[in-house]
Amino acid sequence: MNCQQTARFLRERDNYLILTHKRPDGDTIGCAAGLLELLRGMGKTAWLLENRDATPLFHEYLEGRSAPADFQPDTVVCVDVATAELLPPNAGPYLDRIDLAIDHHPSHTFFARESWLETDRAACGELVYELAVELGGLSQAVATPLYVAVSTDTGCFVYSNTSPNTHRVAADLMAAGAPYRRLNKKHFRTKTMARMRLEGLILQHLELYHDGTVAVAPISLEMMAQAQAGEQDAEDIAAFVGVIEGVRHSVTIRELRPGECKISLRTASDLLDASATCARLGGGGHRAAAGCTVHGSMAQAQQAILEAIDAQLQGGAAGER
Repeated sequence: MNCQQTARFLRERDNYLILTHKRPDGDTIGCAAGLLELLRGMGKTAWLLENRDATPLFHEYLEGRSAPADFQPDTVVCVDVATAELLPPNAGPYLDRIDLAIDHHPSHTFFARESWLETDRAACGELVYELAVELGGLSQAVATPLYVAVSTDTGCFVYSNTSPNTHRVAADLMAAGAPYRRLNKKHFRTKTMARMRLEGLILQHLELYHDGTVAVAPISLEMMAQAQAGEQDAEDIAAFVGVIEGVRHSVTIRELRPGECKISLRTASDLLDASATCARLGGGGHRAAAGCTVHGSMAQAQQAILEAIDAQLQGGAAGER
């Protein structure tokens, strides 16, 4: 589907439930809240499925928007979700009845009945913005969470996925009333003391490979405890490692629980395809940013991602580190 077809789809239906992905980021939450406000502005009934993984950083965009326990949707939509496996556990009852997926991930698996996919967009928020324009509903209530979606998925417009269109979208969202000064301060210029301590520990344990161009940062449960850090303190921690001079590709290995590690990979996409690299370990994402989950110790996860990077850089043959 394209934007016009998706807009027609939304006009013709009602009683919406909107799904987000596990360990939600600003793009999936911002898109969900923005789409909800867009639909409500059209006179539709719309709710979000509660996402229990959401950190307090995003609570203001979810407050008062979660579906009542007895809500029975007629139309189920997911935003910024590449595969059904990325949906949270409480989305289980809806897995076989997702009517529409709106997404921008190249690794999208077309699990919904209908899909609107545009992989050249920096954020899924750009697509929901286009819907709002097409449907004539770009209000301040819609623009505010969509600004969060677009800005967080581009690192406040500094990541390599940022395009001229991204800036045009952001300008329109600002003009529509998104409180960008407050949002930028909240999401990009505020760190807790626990976050600062965690960044210090990361630097102590960070290792460099490939002549200093690949940085690998383990984040163990012990480090989280030592820093007295919670989930909110680790939000978008993958971006931190990539600021080191000379580093082209950065890896964070987050120990979620003993025997399970989440890997986040950021790359110079013209040199290393992050999505293809993480796909070797069952994950996916974008050319410049992707992730995967490895079952095993942190040492095993580090070995696995380094071998995947080597294989991708060497075109299939593992290289020396």
